[in-house]
Amino acid sequence: MSRITTHVLDTALGRPAVGVPITLERVPLNGEPLVLGRGVTDVDGRLRDLAPPGAALHVGTYRLTFDTGAYFAAQELEGFYPAVSVVFEVQDSVAHYHVPLLLSPYGYSTYRGS
Repeated sequence: MSRITTHVLDTALGRPAVGVPITLERVPLNGEPLVLGRGVTDVDGRLRDLAPPGAALHVGTYRLTFDTGAYFAAQELEGFYPAVSVVFEVQDSVAHYHVPLLLSPYGYSTYRGS
């Protein structure tokens, strides 16, 4: 399991959001973001393997980008946000960071999970 994980819940439908494409990037202070991993949420709305197993996690800024437009299109729904980017700080390189997304067509929220 990656040290950075996520899951997406579709709060409008009351179920996991299956098939959401997600990209994980490290965002340096100077320079271009570095893509660390990509994946798609499973039947439980989870993505447990964003980064390769055993990949080092460094203190710094990271970004999860959720392709919500693709998800809503697959559901044949119109959504207001075509993508959601969550930028967060890793302060402990050995900790686990779980960043869930609660999603509906016209809103979203996120928090640091466990």
